Amino acid sequence: VTASGIQVVQPDDAAATIAASPDGLVILDVRTPEEFAEGHIDGAVMIDFYRDDFAAELANLDPDVPYVLYCRSGNRSSQAREMMAQLGFTTVNDVEGGVIAWQNAGLPLVTE
Repeated sequence: VTASGIQVVQPDDAAATIAASPDGLVILDVRTPEEFAEGHIDGAVMIDFYRDDFAAELANLDPDVPYVLYCRSGNRSSQAREMMAQLGFTTVNDVEGGVIAWQNAGLPLVTE
């Protein structure tokens, strides 16, 4: 089980966390609906970073369950990670390099 904390992790580490499926795990995709439709991590939920109410949507999430967080390249997720830290989230694993790095690591995406 991944240690609690707000941290940046390599794609392989994020995949291992997802495979272990800790209780309550949320895989959070902060890209646009179009990007999400092109391919996302299996089981991910999406909140578009560019939405006007993004911060409010984040605040609605359970801060006490573990998260794997990602975007396309790591830029939006790093900003979201900071917001989540300020909101009191306890365990956030931000995928370094986002979906680009995830795919480069040979990890799968789904489109349904």
